[in-house]
Amino acid sequence: MAAGGSAYAWLGLAIVAEVIATSTLKASEGFTRLWPSVITVIGYGIAFYALSLTLRTMPTGIAYAIWSGVGIVLISAVGWVWFRQTLDAPALIGLGLIIAGVLVVNLFSKTVAH
Repeated sequence: MAAGGSAYAWLGLAIVAEVIATSTLKASEGFTRLWPSVITVIGYGIAFYALSLTLRTMPTGIAYAIWSGVGIVLISAVGWVWFRQTLDAPALIGLGLIIAGVLVVNLFSKTVAH
């Protein structure tokens, strides 16, 4: 796999691990429940390790923008589906703008490692 492709694979893993960790963080109820707490710690460990490998070839600001932007959208979707948290129109518009921003960075920025 090319360096840029590898960076995106590691970044994808970092995002998925972070979303899992954040989801189980809520379920840990302030680290008072053992297994959700264990999954949270392991998930964040994997997320930061994978993000660190991403940063070998991708600029920090770009990687973090993609990681946080996609993570925000995915964790909002998990909250909506799994925890039955509602999203009003301004929230949905904001999430749409985040998606647009991630797309602009990936499709048009010359600083992203391709």
